[in-house]
Amino acid sequence: MVLTAVTLSPHAMGQANQAVLESQPAAPAVAPPMQQPQDRPLAKLATPSARDSMVARLIATLMPRNHISSKKLDDEISRKALDLFIKSLDPLKLYFLQSDIDQFHRNQDRIDDMVQAGDLSFGYEIFGRFIERVDERVAVAEELLQGPFNFNIEEQIITDPEAASYATNAEESRDRWRRQIKYALLDLKDEGKVGQEAIDLLQRRYSRYGRRWRSIDSDDLLEMYLTSVTTAYDPHSTYMSPGSLDDFKILMSLNLDGIGAQLREKDGQTVITRVIPGGAAARNGKLKTDDVIVSVGQGDDGELVDVVEMPLTDVVGLIRGKAGSVVRLGVRPGGVGEVEVYRIERARIELEESAARGKVLEHRLPGSDQPALKIGYINLPSFYLDMEAAKENKQDFRSSTRDVERILQDFRSQDVDGVVLDLGFNGGGSLTEAINLTGLFIDRGPVVQVKNSDGTVQQYADEDAGTRWDGPLVVLTSKYSASASEIFAGAIRDYKRGIVVGDPATHGKGTVQTLMDLGQQLFRNNRANYGALKVTLQQFYLPDGESTQLSGVPADVILPSITSKMDISESDLEYALPNDRVPPARHAHYNMVPTDLLAQIRQNSMARVGEEKEFGELLERIETYVRQKENSSISLDEEKFMARRKELDAQKEEEKKDLEAEITVEEVFRDTYYNREVLNIAYDYIEGLRKQNLAQAR
Repeated sequence: MVLTAVTLSPHAMGQANQAVLESQPAAPAVAPPMQQPQDRPLAKLATPSARDSMVARLIATLMPRNHISSKKLDDEISRKALDLFIKSLDPLKLYFLQSDIDQFHRNQDRIDDMVQAGDLSFGYEIFGRFIERVDERVAVAEELLQGPFNFNIEEQIITDPEAASYATNAEESRDRWRRQIKYALLDLKDEGKVGQEAIDLLQRRYSRYGRRWRSIDSDDLLEMYLTSVTTAYDPHSTYMSPGSLDDFKILMSLNLDGIGAQLREKDGQTVITRVIPGGAAARNGKLKTDDVIVSVGQGDDGELVDVVEMPLTDVVGLIRGKAGSVVRLGVRPGGVGEVEVYRIERARIELEESAARGKVLEHRLPGSDQPALKIGYINLPSFYLDMEAAKENKQDFRSSTRDVERILQDFRSQDVDGVVLDLGFNGGGSLTEAINLTGLFIDRGPVVQVKNSDGTVQQYADEDAGTRWDGPLVVLTSKYSASASEIFAGAIRDYKRGIVVGDPATHGKGTVQTLMDLGQQLFRNNRANYGALKVTLQQFYLPDGESTQLSGVPADVILPSITSKMDISESDLEYALPNDRVPPARHAHYNMVPTDLLAQIRQNSMARVGEEKEFGELLERIETYVRQKENSSISLDEEKFMARRKELDAQKEEEKKDLEAEITVEEVFRDTYYNREVLNIAYDYIEGLRKQNLAQAR
């Protein structure tokens, strides 16, 4: 399931993939005869209930009625759903045979009709075949583990799912698994696990993988199958089973102790997608985005339990615990290299530590004799709002707007010359807060436009006259800046109120989701838990009419970064909704981004970046990163494998430094070459506006 905010997702996390064994020996052995898939009995599975059929029919009704596209559940959705369901089971194409896929595709136009009729038999048929294939592959893997492996011959393993194909017969499948096991053994050797220890670990892993799939119940299967239908509309529309809905409510209540990190399952691995500011992991300082958790231990001396191929919900269950207790995580930083063990003391997220923070910095241009300027730097991790306190009209409820307003007041008392607002790691939050926060910098006017599924467009405006800061404003963004961050940055850009600096564009999530409780839909009450439908029902547009969807908000001044090359944006998700436009809303334009000044700022920044040694090294690392990312296969020759791994380890270490340089989380401001260039740009901008005497709206 996808655990995202109902209105504005922190960032697109994608549907959790059910993964595959990452592992491959020498010459192919003789394969045992394998039955052809046609007309064989299914593996023993639970059967869909009357309730499941009812839920399927309801989803088939609600999606076309509520989705922003208003698209019917038709053959096109059916074909997409089939591919998504198959991919959720077998993302690296290691289990199904091509004959299985051909058989499934003969019914590719029937899913829409069957779901509308409450018929789930096709999903169960595919899953039954998958279970059979898993049993066969696990048996082959356990047999191959007993054989000799030649690590000194040149052969490859395909790592890009798009470049891979399904095996056409048992012999081809067996050879692919031989290579998978060889890869896994090399991977474990890099961690220091060799010989019988490595073989035993893989045997346990594969055995657990088989048991895991056989433990899937009807609720889990219904969620996977119906989510394949909903995500055929767009990647953020999902069906939550009753259990997933309960977990979602716990998450949204924020009354949960843990380490303060968002996780996702990707190809059988538990990956960190975000370290939440103010949480235990953020205070610990070691866990980073894209790190992979491979084991979890309780307390200071509890056994480290291998969690590779373990369901995400089970991994989360191991990591959660009471505040003050200790959890130990076996982590592969960046997903490669040796495993490091991090000791983290669980805690509750303190709002104070995840709230907006500000600092006044005195900055002068390098090599210049010009006087230093006072620049107010604000770090805003999210657009937060204490909704319950606000509903109760409490005078002191917390919100990002109120906190930033207090910081700006302090900045004014210290006579700052300009303000930098850092949204580089801000994944979104409250739409209301995005509007209100924009209002601190503009007099009044429309901030965002929202299109509904019926095509109507509503404008949401700042109605509060006056500003809290009318001086120079620089907004720092990255590919991680999403949703509410994009609304704020886009409005500032459309009003020509300030300049946006950072990655070429922001994340590109321009849609709104709502959570529809199915028990309430069926019975007008939510006493019975039938799960929920999270459906995309609206799309965002900026004041000038451009949607933030897919394209994000472009930067006025671009800085080199690793994040800009990572596949983490909305456009990297399958079946993401397209970008389009609505008519522009009437709004003021400020004289604070003159074309000639912006051109000069870009030119000055490019010159400094070209002369800065650390930026030069960064550009070299970016080139290496892109080259490695484009590789679709890995050599299984041990010498070449280890040489590549060593290079990757060094690369990942540098990438972590780059990310830390670009994205400020634990501190208000980190004195890095990247952030210093942001201040240089702010300096040029402040001085340029002063020379042109521009600071007011027209």
